[in-house]
Amino acid sequence: MKDYERLVREHKDAVYRQMLRVCGNHDDAEDVLVEALTAAFRRSEQLRDEGAFRSWVTTIGRRVCAHMRRKDRLVEIVPAEDLERLSGADEDPTAAIERERLHECVSSAMERLGPLDREVYRLRELEGLSAEETAARTGLSIPGVKSRLFRARVQVRNALDGLLDGGTA
Repeated sequence: MKDYERLVREHKDAVYRQMLRVCGNHDDAEDVLVEALTAAFRRSEQLRDEGAFRSWVTTIGRRVCAHMRRKDRLVEIVPAEDLERLSGADEDPTAAIERERLHECVSSAMERLGPLDREVYRLRELEGLSAEETAARTGLSIPGVKSRLFRARVQVRNALDGLLDGGTA
Protein backbone atom coordinates (compact mmCIF):
# COMPACT_ATOMS: atom_id res chain seq x y z
CA MET A 1 0.00 0.00 0.00
CA LYS A 2 1.55 3.27 -1.11
CA ASP A 3 -0.20 5.53 1.40
CA TYR A 4 0.49 3.49 4.53
CA GLU A 5 2.45 6.28 6.22
CA ARG A 6 -0.30 8.81 5.47
CA LEU A 7 -2.94 6.46 6.90
CA VAL A 8 -0.87 5.93 10.05
CA ARG A 9 -0.45 9.69 10.52
CA GLU A 10 -4.19 10.25 10.07
CA HIS A 11 -5.43 7.46 12.33
CA LYS A 12 -2.78 6.60 14.93
CA ASP A 13 -4.08 9.02 17.58
CA ALA A 14 -7.65 7.72 17.34
CA VAL A 15 -6.46 4.11 17.40
CA TYR A 16 -4.22 4.90 20.39
CA ARG A 17 -7.19 6.33 22.33
CA GLN A 18 -9.17 3.17 21.60
CA MET A 19 -6.25 0.98 22.69
CA LEU A 20 -5.98 3.02 25.88
CA ARG A 21 -9.59 2.14 26.69
CA VAL A 22 -9.03 -1.52 25.81
CA CYS A 23 -5.69 -1.96 27.60
CA GLY A 24 -6.37 0.31 30.55
CA ASN A 25 -3.01 2.09 30.73
CA HIS A 26 -0.74 4.23 28.57
CA ASP A 27 2.31 1.98 28.42
CA ASP A 28 0.41 -1.08 27.23
CA ALA A 29 -1.68 1.02 24.84
CA GLU A 30 1.50 2.34 23.22
CA ASP A 31 2.96 -1.17 22.94
CA VAL A 32 -0.26 -2.51 21.44
CA LEU A 33 -0.46 0.39 18.97
CA VAL A 34 3.09 -0.27 17.75
CA GLU A 35 2.43 -4.01 17.40
CA ALA A 36 -0.89 -3.41 15.63
CA LEU A 37 0.63 -0.93 13.17
CA THR A 38 3.54 -3.28 12.51
CA ALA A 39 1.18 -6.18 11.86
CA ALA A 40 -0.96 -3.96 9.63
CA PHE A 41 2.08 -2.95 7.63
CA ARG A 42 3.09 -6.58 7.13
CA ARG A 43 -0.42 -7.38 5.90
CA SER A 44 -1.11 -4.10 4.12
CA GLU A 45 -1.79 -5.85 0.83
CA GLN A 46 -4.87 -7.45 2.46
CA LEU A 47 -6.57 -4.08 3.02
CA ARG A 48 -8.78 -3.32 0.05
CA ASP A 49 -10.49 -0.15 1.29
CA GLU A 50 -8.42 2.66 2.82
CA GLY A 51 -11.57 3.92 4.52
CA ALA A 52 -11.54 0.80 6.69
CA PHE A 53 -7.94 1.31 7.88
CA ARG A 54 -8.80 2.65 11.34
CA SER A 55 -11.24 -0.14 12.19
CA TRP A 56 -8.86 -2.71 10.71
CA VAL A 57 -5.91 -1.57 12.85
CA THR A 58 -8.20 -1.29 15.88
CA THR A 59 -9.32 -4.89 15.40
CA ILE A 60 -5.70 -6.00 15.18
CA GLY A 61 -4.94 -3.97 18.31
CA ARG A 62 -7.80 -5.54 20.25
CA ARG A 63 -6.48 -8.97 19.36
CA VAL A 64 -2.94 -8.01 20.41
CA CYS A 65 -4.29 -6.66 23.70
CA ALA A 66 -6.31 -9.83 24.30
CA HIS A 67 -3.21 -11.89 23.59
CA MET A 68 -1.21 -9.78 26.06
CA ARG A 69 -3.89 -10.29 28.72
CA ARG A 70 -3.75 -14.04 28.21
CA LYS A 71 -0.01 -13.87 28.68
CA ASP A 72 -0.55 -11.86 31.90
CA ARG A 73 1.49 -8.98 30.56
CA LEU A 74 -1.17 -6.41 31.50
CA VAL A 75 -1.80 -5.53 35.09
CA GLU A 76 -5.43 -4.77 35.76
CA ILE A 77 -6.16 -2.08 38.30
CA VAL A 78 -8.63 -3.45 40.83
CA PRO A 79 -10.61 -1.16 43.15
CA ALA A 80 -9.55 -1.41 46.80
CA GLU A 81 -12.95 -2.81 47.81
CA ASP A 82 -12.49 -5.67 45.35
CA LEU A 83 -9.01 -6.42 46.70
CA GLU A 84 -10.48 -6.95 50.15
CA ARG A 85 -13.29 -9.10 48.77
CA LEU A 86 -10.91 -11.18 46.64
CA SER A 87 -8.43 -11.89 49.42
CA GLY A 88 -9.05 -15.02 51.45
CA ALA A 89 -8.66 -15.71 55.15
CA ASP A 90 -5.90 -18.20 54.37
CA GLU A 91 -3.94 -15.55 52.47
CA ASP A 92 -0.15 -15.67 52.57
CA PRO A 93 1.10 -13.08 55.10
CA THR A 94 3.48 -11.62 52.51
CA ALA A 95 0.62 -11.15 50.05
CA ALA A 96 -1.46 -9.51 52.79
CA ILE A 97 1.38 -7.08 53.53
CA GLU A 98 1.81 -6.29 49.84
CA ARG A 99 -1.95 -5.78 49.44
CA GLU A 100 -2.00 -3.44 52.43
CA ARG A 101 1.01 -1.52 51.06
CA LEU A 102 -0.76 -1.11 47.71
CA HIS A 103 -3.92 0.10 49.45
CA GLU A 104 -1.86 2.66 51.42
CA CYS A 105 -0.12 3.84 48.26
CA VAL A 106 -3.39 4.29 46.36
CA SER A 107 -4.90 6.18 49.31
CA SER A 108 -1.81 8.39 49.54
CA ALA A 109 -1.82 9.03 45.79
CA MET A 110 -5.49 10.02 45.92
CA GLU A 111 -4.85 12.41 48.83
CA ARG A 112 -2.56 14.39 46.52
CA LEU A 113 -5.46 15.15 44.17
CA GLY A 114 -7.55 18.29 44.43
CA PRO A 115 -10.95 17.72 46.09
CA LEU A 116 -13.00 17.67 42.88
CA ASP A 117 -10.46 15.54 40.99
CA ARG A 118 -10.37 13.13 43.94
CA GLU A 119 -14.17 12.89 43.95
CA VAL A 120 -14.32 12.24 40.19
CA TYR A 121 -11.57 9.63 40.48
CA ARG A 122 -13.31 7.93 43.42
CA LEU A 123 -16.70 7.84 41.70
CA ARG A 124 -15.41 6.60 38.33
CA GLU A 125 -12.50 4.33 39.31
CA LEU A 126 -13.46 2.99 42.71
CA GLU A 127 -17.25 3.06 42.63
CA GLY A 128 -17.52 2.35 38.90
CA LEU A 129 -20.07 5.04 38.11
CA SER A 130 -20.56 6.13 34.51
CA ALA A 131 -19.46 9.56 33.30
CA GLU A 132 -23.11 10.61 33.24
CA GLU A 133 -23.71 9.50 36.84
CA THR A 134 -20.50 11.18 37.97
CA ALA A 135 -21.46 14.39 36.19
CA ALA A 136 -24.86 14.38 37.90
CA ARG A 137 -23.30 13.86 41.35
CA THR A 138 -20.55 16.46 40.95
CA GLY A 139 -22.38 19.08 38.90
CA LEU A 140 -19.76 18.89 36.16
CA SER A 141 -20.37 18.45 32.45
CA ILE A 142 -19.52 15.06 30.96
CA PRO A 143 -16.47 16.51 29.15
CA GLY A 144 -15.46 18.10 32.47
CA VAL A 145 -15.69 14.71 34.19
CA LYS A 146 -13.61 13.09 31.46
CA SER A 147 -10.99 15.83 31.60
CA ARG A 148 -10.70 15.68 35.39
CA LEU A 149 -10.61 11.87 35.34
CA PHE A 150 -7.79 11.87 32.79
CA ARG A 151 -5.81 14.38 34.84
CA ALA A 152 -6.47 12.46 38.07
CA ARG A 153 -5.39 9.15 36.50
CA VAL A 154 -2.11 10.68 35.36
CA GLN A 155 -1.46 12.17 38.81
CA VAL A 156 -2.34 8.94 40.62
CA ARG A 157 -0.20 6.87 38.27
CA ASN A 158 2.76 9.22 38.71
CA ALA A 159 2.33 9.20 42.49
CA LEU A 160 2.08 5.40 42.53
CA ASP A 161 5.23 5.12 40.44
CA GLY A 162 7.10 7.14 43.03
CA LEU A 163 5.52 5.43 46.04
CA LEU A 164 5.88 1.88 44.80
CA ASP A 165 9.47 2.42 43.67
CA GLY A 166 10.62 2.91 47.23
CA GLY A 167 9.03 6.18 48.31
CA THR A 168 6.93 6.48 51.40
CA ALA A 169 3.17 6.50 51.54
